[in-house]
Amino acid sequence: MHMYVVYILFSRTSLKFYTRQTDNLENRLHRHNAGLSLSTKYGKPWELIYKIGLVDRSHAVQLETKIKK
Repeated sequence: MHMYVVYILFSRTSLKFYTRQTDNLENRLHRHNAGLSLSTKYGKPWELIYKIGLVDRSHAVQLETKIKK
């Protein structure tokens, strides 16, 4: 079954949180910590502090939106 993940990262460098959803968490973490994502380029290293799997993207987007509020 294909899963989507809502995740929260934390940067000790910038003291900021970053929340998003993806269907490939391993790849996204690599991109964040390699500086390949513009929105997290300057906070690396980023550490994963929370993740939850969801069955479809619409639920993942809804949860991401609620967390950001």
